[in-house]
Amino acid sequence: MNIYGYVRVSSADQNEDRQMVALREASVPEKNVFVDKQSGKDFDRPNYKKLVRRLKAGDMLYILSIDRLGRNYEEIQRQWRILTKEIGIDICVLDMPLLDTRSGKDLMGTFIADLVLQILSFVAQSERENIKKRQAEGIAAAKAKGVKFGRPEKKVHNNNFEKIVRQWEQKRLPFTEVLKQCNMSETTFYRRLRENRMLQDSKKRITLETATIIRCTF
Repeated sequence: MNIYGYVRVSSADQNEDRQMVALREASVPEKNVFVDKQSGKDFDRPNYKKLVRRLKAGDMLYILSIDRLGRNYEEIQRQWRILTKEIGIDICVLDMPLLDTRSGKDLMGTFIADLVLQILSFVAQSERENIKKRQAEGIAAAKAKGVKFGRPEKKVHNNNFEKIVRQWEQKRLPFTEVLKQCNMSETTFYRRLRENRMLQDSKKRITLETATIIRCTF
């Protein structure tokens, strides 16, 4: 029997130390620990796939919590079935002692383990959905208060911007110098140019409409 461990953190910025410490305490050889540092939203985890290919019937896999196996209820259930039924390994979930397939292999033990698995995987998915909901609500509330997300827009006074654009259009200023003076990327520059042109066209249209109304009135 070979002993393995699996660790996943949702991004490269998160720290896997807590999971690694738990696996060391369970005497999992460090060379047999597979780690993925990326989002679980698409479940494309290269080291998890390597681990599954290496596992053989009778092997032992340790994970800290059930949500390391999947992103939602269905995925957790599917991975558990693949590992325990199709490959035939044992799994121990360290933060939930009832989820240890080595104990209670009789009908009652299997029933209890399956029931606990269903409850915990449901809770894991519910918590994930609640987190996303709270994030969306927080963003909506912040936007309602006027909080802006993303990079702050670089400020260039309209008069200066128009002057720089005229010099560029008259070939008196190279494009690289235009971007430098505006302190903008090429994409931002063209977006700003397009917005200014639309604003000017709108002002001209309003002026013409106003003049027409005045002529008709008098």
